[in-house]
Amino acid sequence: MNGLKKVLVVDSGERAPDSALSAELAGMGYASITTPFEAADDVLALIPSPVAVVLQIAEDAPAAERSKFLALAQRFQHMLGDSGVPVILLTGDNAHISPRLLQCEPGAFRIIETRAS
Repeated sequence: MNGLKKVLVVDSGERAPDSALSAELAGMGYASITTPFEAADDVLALIPSPVAVVLQIAEDAPAAERSKFLALAQRFQHMLGDSGVPVILLTGDNAHISPRLLQCEPGAFRIIETRAS
């Protein structure tokens, strides 16, 4: 994993196989490190230079959880803004990520919402 570009994925810790971003990111040539919300700061400290941080919130997450994720995303954006690492907040159970999104402008903060059809 040392030679691959690394993406930190933060979620609630409840992962369904069909909504995991790890396979999607691997298909694009990225190594993903997935961690639950509670460990996000510690895991970020261990990754020397992620190419992006993605926070994924379930569509049915309660408002309090959504607020926590938004606050963490904003804090990470503030911490990582000078390094050019984009912070991406994905909401929705069918959220997908694209290579273009991972290569957005330095220090970008994006909120991507998807709704189940």
